[in-house]
Amino acid sequence: MATPDFIRTLRTSIGNDLLWLPGVSVVVFDDEGRVLLNRRSDTRKWSLIGGIPEPGEQPAVCAVREVEEETGVHCVVERVLVVQALKPVTYENGDMCQYMDIAFRCRAVGGEARVNDDESLDVGWFAVDALPELNEFAHQRIKQALADEPTWFDTMSSE
Repeated sequence: MATPDFIRTLRTSIGNDLLWLPGVSVVVFDDEGRVLLNRRSDTRKWSLIGGIPEPGEQPAVCAVREVEEETGVHCVVERVLVVQALKPVTYENGDMCQYMDIAFRCRAVGGEARVNDDESLDVGWFAVDALPELNEFAHQRIKQALADEPTWFDTMSSE
């Protein structure tokens, strides 16, 4: 994920200290029920599309923007899947972040899946029963997108 300019500016003041950020993850389905994935340039692994909203940007708008920027696919948001605070991560440069993930189920409505920026090495549609190797986070989000259940959120305190 390319680091947005506003985060670079913040980092000049706070250094590597923990930064709390909103994030979106997106499960996009096409008319055949396939899932859109990208192979990230930073990790070289297949993953869901995701990103960080710009200041003032609505999460659903960010989800649609990230999908188009990274894959060339146009989509519409169907529903919110999950709102969840994720565990803190420390990047190779020492920057620490913790994300509040808002995951969306979306439906493709146009465009053609392709590598559309430098964040992806590959982009493709995958049948749910023929997914490439994915982390548990992606599998859980896809499972939630396939279920006809209300938005999930944790009601337990992290303390």
